[in-house]
Amino acid sequence: MEIQHLGGLIAAPFTPMHKDGSLNLSVIPYYYRLLKTNQNTGAFICGSTGEGVSLTLAEKKEMISAWTDCTKHDNDFKVMALIGGTCLSDCIDLAKFSKQAGIYAISFTAPFYFKPSTVQVLAECCKTIADEVPGMPFYYYHIPVLNGVGFPMIDLLQAIDGDIPNFAGIKYTHEDFMDFLSCLHFKNGKYDMLWGRDENMLAALATGATGAVGSTFNYAAPLYHSLIEAFNKNDLKTAQSLQQQSIDMIRLLGKYGGIATGKAYMKLIGLDCGGFRLPVKNMSRQSFELFKKDVEQLNFTSFCSRMPAAATAQ
Repeated sequence: MEIQHLGGLIAAPFTPMHKDGSLNLSVIPYYYRLLKTNQNTGAFICGSTGEGVSLTLAEKKEMISAWTDCTKHDNDFKVMALIGGTCLSDCIDLAKFSKQAGIYAISFTAPFYFKPSTVQVLAECCKTIADEVPGMPFYYYHIPVLNGVGFPMIDLLQAIDGDIPNFAGIKYTHEDFMDFLSCLHFKNGKYDMLWGRDENMLAALATGATGAVGSTFNYAAPLYHSLIEAFNKNDLKTAQSLQQQSIDMIRLLGKYGGIATGKAYMKLIGLDCGGFRLPVKNMSRQSFELFKKDVEQLNFTSFCSRMPAAATAQ
């Protein structure tokens, strides 16, 4: 299988929820238009940002169907879904469903309860799933901060190379630039390496990244487009300043409780995605007011994502 290398910004969408915590699928077509309006080239659904680990298997299928229904005529917009990591049988079920639905690619992360003891075992897990959907791009999602599995990814590439024909690459959400560079250079750049740390994008660009998956691309895509443009023009001073804006924005996630703060940013740009499910703690009304004041100090409206013209979210 010829491996396509994706480029640009691939957003990791939030899963829209109603007030009662159920899926709000009616928002998805509008969400897609929002990402397209802000020049995102794809969506990585049901990942960490999308609360994939908090969704049932049936709900993940609903999300996959909703995204494929509104993007199936757009060959330039790639949708991939995280199919899970703990129960391989469920992962296989979801992989087959994803292929039938017409999604572009699937992604798998390491089992995080009974963890693989060696990188060879992790490679075997990948092969068990990937072999069930031949010809469909299969990505490994490397995020040791959440799944606790920190094997060097260069070791994984060496373990799977030639054994998993549809292994397309890695979504790399870690800070090991030595390992990332080695993966980029493996077999003359054979595999697609998608960067996953928004706050380190400038360093990743310097290392050689050309595609990235990120949560902040949902609500601040213009900031990163400007950063990439400045880097490509060798205007490092401007690129560094824009990366600092990104860092200042992301620091507010830590200040206000973590990942759920992303949905607060979405609400500020005009798309209410509801709250996060337990055990993630949502922001209180009082904290949201303080958050808005902090966001104003960032001059957020100068670089935030713009809503689609002549459209309203449901």
